[in-house]
Formats: sequence, C-alpha cells, structure tokens
Amino acid sequence: MALKDVLVPDIGNFDSVDVIEVLVKMGDTIAADESLLTVESDKASMDIPAPFAGVVKTVKIKVGDKIAQGHLILTLEAAETASPAVAPTLAASPAPAKHGQTPKAEIPAPSRPVPAPAQKIQPTHQPLPVGESAVINGGKTSHASPSVRKFARELGVNLSMLQGSAAKNRITQADVQAYVKNELAKPRSENMGVGLGSLATLPMPVIDFSQFGEIETKPLSRIKKISGANLHRNWVTAPHVTQFDEADITDLEEFRKSMSKDAEKRGIKLTLLAFLIKASVNALKAYPNFNSSLAPDGDSLIMKNYYNVGFACDTPDGLVVPVVKDVQSKDVLAIAADLGELSIKARERKLKIEEMQGGCFTISSLGGIGGTMFTPIINCPEVAILGVSRSSMQPVYNKETDSFEPRLILPLSLSYDHRVVDGADGARFTSHMRMMLSDVRRLLL
Repeated sequence: MALKDVLVPDIGNFDSVDVIEVLVKMGDTIAADESLLTVESDKASMDIPAPFAGVVKTVKIKVGDKIAQGHLILTLEAAETASPAVAPTLAASPAPAKHGQTPKAEIPAPSRPVPAPAQKIQPTHQPLPVGESAVINGGKTSHASPSVRKFARELGVNLSMLQGSAAKNRITQADVQAYVKNELAKPRSENMGVGLGSLATLPMPVIDFSQFGEIETKPLSRIKKISGANLHRNWVTAPHVTQFDEADITDLEEFRKSMSKDAEKRGIKLTLLAFLIKASVNALKAYPNFNSSLAPDGDSLIMKNYYNVGFACDTPDGLVVPVVKDVQSKDVLAIAADLGELSIKARERKLKIEEMQGGCFTISSLGGIGGTMFTPIINCPEVAILGVSRSSMQPVYNKETDSFEPRLILPLSLSYDHRVVDGADGARFTSHMRMMLSDVRRLLL
C-alpha cells in the first residue's frame, strides 16, 4: 500500500470550476472510477472519478471551493499495482496524449446535487434610533440620518444599495462618497456607443416581504443565474422586432406520421422540430443575413458559411441550448437522431461545452406545452430566433372549391436584431419558412 495524491484532471478551457458536492469522506474505501465530487461550470455539472481504488486518507476540498486543473482533491492509500483510471475532461474534445501519459476520456454521468432546503424567514422588527430612517438591504436593517439621506438624494444614490460601516450598519456620508467613487470607477462598454452601463435601469426596490407574512427563500440554480444575466444582456443590447406568421402543416404532419414507424425501427423519434430545423437552414441560405453575427465594433457583419442550429431544451436545472451541427449535410432522420441524443444528454446533465457552442440560429418550440404566440429573446451573438407554438385545426377558405376546409396551422414567431435585419427581410424569412413547411416536397430537395 502507498499514499497517492488525486489531482483535478483537465477541465477544458475553464480557469476554475465550483465544487457543489463532495461524495466521499476520510476512511471511505472507493473503487476505480467511483465519483469523488461534483463540479459545476457555467452551463453544466459533472462528476470527477477516482483514478484508482483505495482508502481515503485525507480530503483537501469542501463544498463551495473553486478548483482548477492540478488542484489536490484528496490522498488515497492505494495498492502499488493499482492501474490508473481514465481521467475525465469537462469541456472540449481531449488533445492527443503525450508519450507516457494516460489518454483522457469523457466524464461519466454526473450525480444530481441535492438542492438546498428552503429557509423559513420569520418577520423581524427592530426599533430605529430617533431621527433615522430604515433601509432594508438583504434582510438586514441599516440606518441613515436625515443629513446623510439628503446628501444621498443630491447625488442620486439609492441607500438600499449601500452597506453601512458605522454601528448597527448605520450609513455615513463617507459610505455614500465611497459608493459613488466605486460606481464611477467601474468600466463602461463602448460597443457602438451604447454600453450596458448607460442602459442600466433604476434599482429594484428592496422590500422586506416578511412584514406581510411568512416567506421562504429558494436559491436559483447556477444555470438559471447565468442564463438570466445573458437574457437580460441580449434583451437590452439587441433591438428586438418580432414577426408573427402561420404555416399550414397539414400535409407535413401526415407525412411525418407515415414515416414515424420506419424511424422507430431505427431507434429514432421523428418530431416536427427536425423538419423545422431542415426548413430553417433552407431559409438561412436564401437570406444569409440571418446566418451572421454583428462584429464587436458594430461596423461589419460576420457572415457564416456553416449551418448549426440550436434548440431550446427545458431541463430541471433550467434552460439549455444544445446545437445540431452541420445541418445542411443531414437529412431529416439524421437531424432527428441528433435531437434525440442531445435532448437525453441535456436532461441527464451530460452535455459537453462544445455541444452548446457554435450555433447560427435557434429554435424555441413550446408546441408540446401550449400557447398561441410569444416573443422569444435572441440568443446573441446570433441575430434571430424562431419561436414555435402549438398547432391547431382551423377553417381555411379554398378558392377552388369555394368552401372552408380544416387545416392544421402552426404559429411562428420570429424575433430578429433590427440592427442587422430589417422588417421586409423578416417578413420574407417567415414567408419562406411557411412555403417550405406547407409543401413537404420542398424539404426533400
């Protein structure tokens, strides 16, 4: 038996990742490839396995730590003949192994971290010093004298954003001055002359909701925190316009159902989304501005000669967007196979970082849930996103028979960046999609 250190393996292009769960403790006997801990990057959670079997002697990390490649995880008392297990990777495909090194393989299926229990918060009330006003900040009571409040109003400072440095968290004039200096020192974006700093909204009022009754606080998942910040940035940065349209998919749905049995024999679930992705690539080729990104300087367009389509996937941890690559070279069944594989990975939290990168265009389909139309938010730096709602049977007038016929109608909602796409091209794009979806033969060309 010999003591061996277990280090953090290659974690891809990340400086560090968060430890969200430690699965072993001192004295545990573990087998090779048994999960030691769960880490979380910006968009995915994954386990790090033991490189060899042994007995845990010391654990050097805890929940909440940030770790990087080479960081000491724990020490194991392992047999001298123990053969090292394959090391995991957290992101991109592994580089070729150097001579004498063990090649790296993909990380195994992660275990889901146990969510933090909801915290019960009871109403709390504290008496205020005479002549001072209370500012509720994160559940704590801070105080400020009338002169400090007047000083803050003159500078346009919201006292709820400050933490007092005096006794009982009382805010002083020096605290207000320090806050203003700190805000002025923050960097401001100069992209296209309109930075996020200049688009900042008024601060949300901080309210002690416990004064109205019993409350509880539940933490957001990391994915929701990251996606929320990105969605807010995309909404305030890109001027959104949404074009609404409807497509007659009666014939397409009949064709899809007729092909479903053949697809099932090949282990593929043929959904409408596969046809939507195929049709969107045809429309992207016809209107290449939709397959571009605005350059950081705002003075030029980056035109893309590849066609990767992302699709919004709802998971227990939040929204993720896997990307189907090289759609232009795949038929509908191949696209459906990729959709099924990526959807399973997303739900099981096994998506790799590269499987969520490189998208040109995104489709958000809510047809399986419901709704008529909605306004999807662009997944920047893409310039457009297609929202799809629930299809429904509607009476459609037929000039040839001078009668109304029941037709299956699919609502489409196309949001686009008005800096790149004008309204005329937006209408042309949805019209092209409508034409492709209404005649399934066009999708097979």
